[in-house]
Amino acid sequence: MITNRRSTRARVRPNQPSRRSSRSRPHARRLSPDSGKQKPPTQAFAFFDTRVGRCGITWSDTGIAGVELPDSRDPATLARLARRHPELRPAPPPPYVRQTMAGITALLQGEKTDLSRVRLDMRDVRPFQRRVYEVVRRIAPGTTRTYGDIARSAGSPGAARAVGQALGRNPFAIIVPCHRVLSGDGRIGGFSAAGGIAVKLELLAIEAGGPCRPPALRSSGRSRAVDLRRATRHLRRADPALSRIMDQAGSFRLHMRRSSSVFAALAEAIVHQQLSGKAAVSIHARLRALFPRAHEDLRPRDILAASYRKLRSAGLSHSKVLSLQDLAQRAAAGTIPTLEQLEMMDDEAIIDSLVAVRGIGRWTVEMLLIFRLGRPDILPLDDYGIRKGYAITFRKRALPDRTQLAGHGDRWKPYRTVASWYLWRALELSRL
Repeated sequence: MITNRRSTRARVRPNQPSRRSSRSRPHARRLSPDSGKQKPPTQAFAFFDTRVGRCGITWSDTGIAGVELPDSRDPATLARLARRHPELRPAPPPPYVRQTMAGITALLQGEKTDLSRVRLDMRDVRPFQRRVYEVVRRIAPGTTRTYGDIARSAGSPGAARAVGQALGRNPFAIIVPCHRVLSGDGRIGGFSAAGGIAVKLELLAIEAGGPCRPPALRSSGRSRAVDLRRATRHLRRADPALSRIMDQAGSFRLHMRRSSSVFAALAEAIVHQQLSGKAAVSIHARLRALFPRAHEDLRPRDILAASYRKLRSAGLSHSKVLSLQDLAQRAAAGTIPTLEQLEMMDDEAIIDSLVAVRGIGRWTVEMLLIFRLGRPDILPLDDYGIRKGYAITFRKRALPDRTQLAGHGDRWKPYRTVASWYLWRALELSRL
């Protein structure tokens, strides 16, 4: 009889329902994949805006499960989150998640925000990774450590490579600030988050630069601040057509770019010439990554010490390598004005002094005057965006020539930078 029972049981198909009541098997409910601890945790996600773009965040009932830096589009950011967290659903963030989002946003505005106590869901994090993350979370904003330092603090001297691998799997970008970890020789090291080393450099620059403040246009000579309300009133009275664009675009919000030196600003401008924004940012980041202390900006001696082949390896054209070498030689010889010296020079004097550099034209210096020095009365006559924005604003079929644009721009003096910003916005608004 025993043998017959076993053989009968063996003939029952796996998906055939058993005749025995579930009550006679009390363990069946406990082992069900849809019940108790076997059920995978539900994870929710949301997007939130920051200075570097729209970040994604996911959480569970245990804590923050992941943070993703901005990709090209929201679906791409969500896809990166979903690779680590397949069970995702959109949901309104609970209070502790909103608080975390606010902390990340503040940190990315340059505020010294402490995120080391944010509750994290580390159920899928291995013990070594957890030790590494705990050490990295103690690195203060504006400071850096090396992979070797982290390995020693995590109790595993000599495991610098393993630390790099653990940080490459970091699901908690910004909260576990792996962007603050550099190679032992001072080079920037890798960065697995969206945007790669370009974003790593941007994050370090934000933290080193301090809080982001509203734009401050300053006139030449005495660095006197410009009253933006007066500038707006002047432009509205002088030009009703431009006033309509101002109504659509809202308040003037010029994003000023920080630079440690005139050399660094001009070197970046040379790299960006005739390239799309994304490609230029990537090449500039690769160039900086060739040298130690890249997060502190390029220096003339870096370029002068590098071979032609090394500079080309970053993706630079032949012409741009020659331009960077000429700029570095002039900066090392002391013929490039310092930022302090530029503050005391008028706009045309700055243009005359810098266009002597190979590859630097008037337009490049005008961008420096607007975005680095905050000069209030710059109208880049050769800028396509300005000319196209003018045609849109004034309903012209053809782009204006330099003479026409300059003549109309006289009515915007002495606030032509503000007018230029609104012409750029006119072009953006036309594409919506």
